[in-house]
Amino acid sequence: MVWRKDKDKNKDPFDWFDDWMFDDIFREFDERFRRMSHYMNRIMRDAMEGKMPSPEEGGPFIYGWSMRIGPDGKPHIQEFGNIPGKTGATGIQEEVREPLVDVIESDDKISVTAEVPGVSKEDIELEVVDDVLRIKVDTENRKYYKEVKLPAEVDEKSAKATYQNGVLDVELKKLKPKKKGKKIKIN
Repeated sequence: MVWRKDKDKNKDPFDWFDDWMFDDIFREFDERFRRMSHYMNRIMRDAMEGKMPSPEEGGPFIYGWSMRIGPDGKPHIQEFGNIPGKTGATGIQEEVREPLVDVIESDDKISVTAEVPGVSKEDIELEVVDDVLRIKVDTENRKYYKEVKLPAEVDEKSAKATYQNGVLDVELKKLKPKKKGKKIKIN
C-alpha cells in the first residue's frame, strides 16, 4: 500500500485530507478482492467436481457443533466432523466424518435424526446395543461413523428407520416408558 503526499506548495497546509493519494489504496484493495474471489471460485469448483484432497493430503477438515436446549432446560452441545480428538469419538480415522445427530425423547419412544448425505440407504449400517445406536457408512467416497448414546434402554426389535435426501431418521420404543404422574389437588 503506497500513500504519497503531493508536494504542491500552493495548497493550504491545513487541508491535509486532499494531500493523500487514496486512489492507490483502493486500487490495491480491488486487486486483493479480485484475487480472493478467483481463489474461492476455484475451491468451490473443485469441491463440486469432487476434486478435493483427503484430510491426509491436506483436504477438507470438517468440524462443527450444534446446540439445543434439552427437556431438562439445559443446553446440550454436540460436536461433529472428521477431526479425531475434537469430536470426542474414539478410533475414528481422519477420512471418516461424524454426522450431525439430533436425539429427541418422548414418553414412550426415542427419535434419532442424522445427516449422512451422499450415500444410498443400502450403504448405511445401523446397530442397537442396550442404550447405544451405532451408525456406520463405509463407501469409496463417503465414510461416516457415530455412536449415539440414547437416553434410555430401547427395544431393538421396535426400530424403524427411513432415509431420504441425506437425512436418516430412526425411531425406537423405550423398554420402560416414563411413568405418568398423578396430579394432586391441594385442599
